[in-house]
Amino acid sequence: MPAQNVPASVRPLSFEPRPVPLSATLAVNEAIARKRRRGERVLPLGFGEAGIPIHPALTRELSAAAGRGGYGPVAGSAALRAAAAGYWARRGLETDPSMVVAGPGSKPLLFALLTALGGDVVVAAPSWVSYAAQASLAGVEPIRVATPPGEGGVPSPALLADVVVRARARGRDVRAVVVTLPDNPTGTIASEDTVRRLCAVAREQDLVVISDEIYRDLVHTPGRTVPAPARYAPERTVVTTALSKSLAAGGWRLGVARLPDGPFGRALRDSVLGVASEIWSSAPAPMQHAAAYAFAEPPELVEHIDRSRRLHAAVTGAVADRFAAAGARVTRPEAAFYVYPDFGPMRDVLEVAHGVRTAADLTHLLLERYGVGVLPGSSFGDAPAALRMRVAPSLLYGETDEHRLAALAAPAPASLPWIADALDRLGEVLGDLSATVTMGEPAIA
Repeated sequence: MPAQNVPASVRPLSFEPRPVPLSATLAVNEAIARKRRRGERVLPLGFGEAGIPIHPALTRELSAAAGRGGYGPVAGSAALRAAAAGYWARRGLETDPSMVVAGPGSKPLLFALLTALGGDVVVAAPSWVSYAAQASLAGVEPIRVATPPGEGGVPSPALLADVVVRARARGRDVRAVVVTLPDNPTGTIASEDTVRRLCAVAREQDLVVISDEIYRDLVHTPGRTVPAPARYAPERTVVTTALSKSLAAGGWRLGVARLPDGPFGRALRDSVLGVASEIWSSAPAPMQHAAAYAFAEPPELVEHIDRSRRLHAAVTGAVADRFAAAGARVTRPEAAFYVYPDFGPMRDVLEVAHGVRTAADLTHLLLERYGVGVLPGSSFGDAPAALRMRVAPSLLYGETDEHRLAALAAPAPASLPWIADALDRLGEVLGDLSATVTMGEPAIA
């Protein structure tokens, strides 16, 4: 008998929509939010948000352009492209503004690049969750290649060459490799030698290098440079960045890509613009106006980014120490706002005491028993049995702008009451988790 109020002619569909899981970073953020709504105590360490307020100068610029409601050029406004070109030129990459493309965030730009390039893509293991996911959505195969020890974000050059040769022998059409400098999830920076060798392999194997440099301005040590693939393989390197990390404007969704000059780069630009024209038409005009101001790097924003860099360094360092004291193996973060501890030294204890056999088991235990939201390394392409996780402490800076601004200004932010309380809670959780482990070595420098 037909259900009440449902016409008898209604016929259920015979197929299901394509299953596409929610991004792991967004999923853990929503899980933490649900726990918080239920009144549970939580530590939100899973979502990679910068955790600082938008600078008033940016909101001023956005407000000034709020009336710009018309479509603009698909590539982005002339002012934005010129400002982004200047940003890269100050970092040693002379850039023709015509080779800059803007989009509503660096994620859509990455998807447009993968779609335009076609072919399979190599990503680091581990690497940011969206690289492999976007490759799959674009209908190509993500090929994971391990990174050198302590150098996240860049596939091992020696392994890369072998993997590409083998994949092509199986009939795969490998065309690109994605690198992250500095890295998410590990918070480390690949060495100049590794980047040089990777670029040499890319040239030998005819690969495009897509260099995600969204964390470039958040290196913890002042004056330390980030090795740029575009300097070593300029004819085949695409560089992407955005406002979301250094300026905490993730919700504004504005990113830019620097395409290589020359015939291939110009053809790639045309293809990317074609994809963009069918997906987002043009980035929001008010955001472009504010972004042009940001990429011009006025002193007030340079100082703001410098303070945020110091804050990220202080808190990630303190978090790394808590994990090391609990018995995890930890490489001290060098950039961004991530820690990537390895509980391998505690494997036997965790299995006996808690039934933990995989990183997903471990992070599930932390979330459900302790309200600690972190992501398993397996979400980033690590082997499931590797007991590694990504920890993002930047949401500990405060739940109000007053607290976040105080954290930005503090000479020792980890000692502020609300941050110290969160660090103490993390220490309690890790102490309970590893009650029978007595190690306490400092984080690896």
